[in-house]
Amino acid sequence: MNKRVTIEMPDEMMKLVEEYAAEAGAAPDAYVRDVIEQHLEDLHDIALAEAAMERIRKGEPTYTLEEVKQRLGLED
Repeated sequence: MNKRVTIEMPDEMMKLVEEYAAEAGAAPDAYVRDVIEQHLEDLHDIALAEAAMERIRKGEPTYTLEEVKQRLGLED
């Protein structure tokens, strides 16, 4: 189910949204939705990366590409 959200923004910002949406061939509302979705995905990816870095800092082992290839029998 979709929910409607209403936001206020300065005229200058709205003008930019309209310009970027036109360049992307999208309606302004669809463009804003896509921008928000991309930002949320970026935040999720950053959280995953930070969690991985914390595991590495705590000593979780890491492997080089060559080590992975060797373990999987993928050497040339």
